[in-house]
Amino acid sequence: MSSTTLITIMILVIFFFANIDVIASEPCTERFTKLIKQRNITKCKTLRTLGAEFGWNYYNITNSTTTLEILFGACFYSRQGWIAWGVNPGKRAEMIGTKAIIGIKSHDFATANSHLTVATYDITKETKGGCSLLPTNDSGLNVSHMVIQNQGSDFYTIYARLVLPSDKYNISRLNHVWQIGNVIDGRPLNHPTTLHNVDSTETIDLTSPRGASMGQYRSFLRTVHGVLNIIGWGTLLPIGVIVPRYFRVYPFKRDPWWFYVHIGCQLTGFLVGTAGWVIGLVIGHSSKYYIFHAHRDFGILIFTFSTIQMLAFRLKPKATDDYRKYWNMYHHFLGYGLLAIIFINIFKGINILHGGESWRWSYIGILICLGAFAFTLEIFTWIKFIMVKWHNHNNNRANQQNKD
Repeated sequence: MSSTTLITIMILVIFFFANIDVIASEPCTERFTKLIKQRNITKCKTLRTLGAEFGWNYYNITNSTTTLEILFGACFYSRQGWIAWGVNPGKRAEMIGTKAIIGIKSHDFATANSHLTVATYDITKETKGGCSLLPTNDSGLNVSHMVIQNQGSDFYTIYARLVLPSDKYNISRLNHVWQIGNVIDGRPLNHPTTLHNVDSTETIDLTSPRGASMGQYRSFLRTVHGVLNIIGWGTLLPIGVIVPRYFRVYPFKRDPWWFYVHIGCQLTGFLVGTAGWVIGLVIGHSSKYYIFHAHRDFGILIFTFSTIQMLAFRLKPKATDDYRKYWNMYHHFLGYGLLAIIFINIFKGINILHGGESWRWSYIGILICLGAFAFTLEIFTWIKFIMVKWHNHNNNRANQQNKD
């Protein structure tokens, strides 16, 4: 396969997976549209994670302040929990440093009664470290009115009117965050660290009709990271293993064709996979407060072992050398072990997506195709081996009878 063809296929695959996120972007639901109309809010959008929706108005813009009216809606996952929306005056949209409005639903299981409260909070590094999250009246948000309401079917909304200082907040590039989580004894707990929770941030232009998002490069890079790793580590490397297994000596001897295909798949897979690995490091660095340790560590192992395998080609002893058989054993066992780690880590990455079923089944389809191809060749190998052995046995028997 030429480099141009491979690059074209990769671009098409990346475009396909990138469109998964685009398709998921939808306008507000009919239910939420009715709710914003009741409060004379004119703009709304469906946020890209957690099934949350957001409506807003802004007015009374002066040189020093902007009045913002918001309606935020999301569902609780259980009988009690919390939903939150907030703004971050920092340079980028992230949880740490956010001035948040959190609505809490506490449930008394003894009396079966629920209680709703709403307050402002400061989200700090200490909060991320596990310190209790307590309400504050000095959040920097001048909130004149806020309320949490049950809209039915476990869907709750937070309505608030707040005044944003213009020196800290730019409504054309507003860093806002949203979140949901659980509570215990009426106190909000740290939210889960699934990818959808971690991705619940964006920089939004409130002056645009539908709240255009900016700087959401992590989502695209994550798509590129996944596609490159699936193509490089998860597809080309296994093909590079299958080819010498069945075309080097037995049942098909295709010398030197098998060697060129083997080297080509391994080298291309290594380069493509390494590009995906580097992008993964960039993504991990940009999410410094949330790291998927197992996925990262497996990725480092894959890159390290793959590099050793690539270097092994330069250190390969001649066929006549005494220690060539030990090199073959190491090369084969490390290669098969590497494939096992790759398969595990790809599915770990897909599990991190939480909702990426199209990714899961796409890669399962690739593995089924590779497995079916290898299984067919393996069956053919054994059939040919048995037939050759049986044929040789009959020839030996016939020769023995002729001698007698």
